[in-house]
Amino acid sequence: MERPHVVIVGAGFGGLTAAKAMARMPVRVTVVDRTNHHLFQPLLYQVAMAGLSPAEIAQPVRAILSRQENSRVVLAEVARIDLDARAVHFTDGDAVAYDHLLLATGAKTAYFGHPEWEQFAPGLKALDDAVEIRRRVLMAFERAEREADEARRRELLTFVVIGAGPTGVEMAGAVAELARKTVSEDFRAIRPSDARVVLVEGGDRVLPAMPTDLSERAREQLAELDVELRLGVRVTNIDEHGVDLGGERLVSATVVWAAGVEATPLTRTLGVPLDKGGRVLVGRDLALPGHPEVFAIGDMIRFEQDGAPLPGISPVAMQQARFVAETLARELANQPRLEFRYHDKGSMATIGRSRAVAQAGRIHLSGFIAWLAWLTVHIWYLIGFRSRLVVIITWAWSYLTYRRGARLITARTWEPHSR
Repeated sequence: MERPHVVIVGAGFGGLTAAKAMARMPVRVTVVDRTNHHLFQPLLYQVAMAGLSPAEIAQPVRAILSRQENSRVVLAEVARIDLDARAVHFTDGDAVAYDHLLLATGAKTAYFGHPEWEQFAPGLKALDDAVEIRRRVLMAFERAEREADEARRRELLTFVVIGAGPTGVEMAGAVAELARKTVSEDFRAIRPSDARVVLVEGGDRVLPAMPTDLSERAREQLAELDVELRLGVRVTNIDEHGVDLGGERLVSATVVWAAGVEATPLTRTLGVPLDKGGRVLVGRDLALPGHPEVFAIGDMIRFEQDGAPLPGISPVAMQQARFVAETLARELANQPRLEFRYHDKGSMATIGRSRAVAQAGRIHLSGFIAWLAWLTVHIWYLIGFRSRLVVIITWAWSYLTYRRGARLITARTWEPHSR
């Protein structure tokens, strides 16, 4: 009898963890993704701030699964899923049938009803986003070096980050360090250290998902880097020359969006219940309502535990992936399904060189110790020995010298927005 066919859509943390967990199971695994690489998203900001190159935080999916004999990788973009016919249809017209389906398509940047803001304030979800942000930041310094008008120069040297969650805090701290340390001696007509970095948050504190004491420590560490905070304010408009915060105008040529995400558009084609953010409402076994053969995990679902939805972070997706693999193994053994429960091992965010905050149960860390913990955890989860080795060497060099070797502007042309 032919082995059951498990199709996994998405090669992120959740999808790859599930595929690897099924390595010894009597199933055929097909991993579908529209890119050929697995991306270590927590370090995207390092690429955006020229700390690492793209190849150091990404690895081909085929290479990762090359020794797993029961797996196959398909490079394709999913157009729709026919739940009744049990088929995944691709944008090029092809399709693949499945016995079991795991959806792990993640999330995309959400602009809260203002998609026109994206061209002025890119988010940070893919390698292309990181390279584009790196280009904009580095070009801002280059153009400021040639700018004679003082007002325009201030606009070019003002950087605004919207959203003070982990991504926003990490990005703001990295921009400040880039200006004050990395490129501080590279220019002659300007002083990069005079750059203004502003972090905007609609809530009343940074890192709102973390305990209050760690949030306060993060605020203090951002202040040490001269990052300006705008708390309790809402963005009302973004254009090519800056951001409107109600009655306040922040003039800036470079704006980065880190304020929110929403589920990928694929969820809206499934015909199943969704929340306001487009996330699938799954059962306690992570299966779609009415379709026990279809599972969904990670950022694309809403799963509540102890009265609150689980956060969209990689440990959640990875635990859910292993649970789905275990569920399929139990079904093959004619055993009943269990209910998923997330085991929180903590959270952390880095704010710059030797600056971070971390939580693991009742243990709260900040400063250099938290930064070492953050460094260890992120290197451990990088896929592939080569990736770990390269990142360790790169970070060690950057730490000791304040130099960054990925300060490349790779676009052939750069047309600034017209004034």
